[in-house]
Amino acid sequence: MHDDDANQILVPPSFTAVYSDARGRLAERVETVRQRYELCEDLASHLVEQAQLLYHREGASEEGVLAAIHAGLSATESGVTAPEARWITLRLAELLSWRSPALPE
Repeated sequence: MHDDDANQILVPPSFTAVYSDARGRLAERVETVRQRYELCEDLASHLVEQAQLLYHREGASEEGVLAAIHAGLSATESGVTAPEARWITLRLAELLSWRSPALPE
């Protein structure tokens, strides 16, 4: 995602895909996508510690931890959309260096 302003935040293609139509064009304003990206990236970063605690204290598998977090993010009251919940979960796996889980589209 590119725009001509001086904003230094580069939104990765994996996130712009969340807000792109079938032809690859953004379905939302650039500013909106950037704000949602910042929120989702921050959320993924904040979930790292929680995921590690669940993994080590609860004895859950990496996939089980990620599935549980995805389920929580997918709840309507979570404040994120279903595609954002999927992106956050996959980003969390990446941050943890865990294998990406199979998630619903």
